[in-house]
Amino acid sequence: MIKLDDIYKIYRMGEVEVGALQGVSVTIEEGDMVAIMGPSGSGKSTMMNIIGCLDVPTSGHYLLNDEDVGSLNDDRLAVIRGSQIGFVFQTYNLLPRMTAQANVELPLVYGNLRNRKRLALDALERVGLGDRAGHKPTELSGGQQQRVGIARALAKQPSILLADEPTGNLDSTSSEEIMAILKSLNEDDGLTVIIVTHEPDIASQTRRVISMLDGKVQSDTSGEQSSLVAANEPN
Repeated sequence: MIKLDDIYKIYRMGEVEVGALQGVSVTIEEGDMVAIMGPSGSGKSTMMNIIGCLDVPTSGHYLLNDEDVGSLNDDRLAVIRGSQIGFVFQTYNLLPRMTAQANVELPLVYGNLRNRKRLALDALERVGLGDRAGHKPTELSGGQQQRVGIARALAKQPSILLADEPTGNLDSTSSEEIMAILKSLNEDDGLTVIIVTHEPDIASQTRRVISMLDGKVQSDTSGEQSSLVAANEPN
């Protein structure tokens, strides 16, 4: 379970303080599928960075599976990122000279995991790219590259998948394919999926939409209302 309790994140730029998050309180249950929306500067990316243990709050408490993340040292944060959380990026972040399989194996090397080849191939099969394991990114379409990115996140066998604008660089057909994979991972595999997006049609496919503005949660809707909130969200 993810629980943000009265989270503030203050950045200091010289003598100026910028409040990226201002009293955010959100609970995300295991197995949920959530979209975080908001215009530029709303705090949605800062919120994702804190959830992903890439940053820590200035004040407040972030509990991840009952562990207070704000009290952890860098080594423990790295362990959590390496074992519990998978990251999917808008720009794929694949190494161009490495094959799809090698790209998926890379974080497993850093994590010193055994059976790296098997884990990588299984992850590529899960996203429908088992027959493209030996291809380099330049030999793959944008949608296929993003599927490699998802496979790379899955290979660590995380319980949480964080996707930052995962369809932002894709055409509509590829976007549909990526969302079908993310929904399957949530519904069939039980992964907690959190998506940062500015696209209403993407957010409307999740179970819940958290709308951010000026560092605060403006609305938090689930079920049938989430599609309406996503449709009315400013870009």
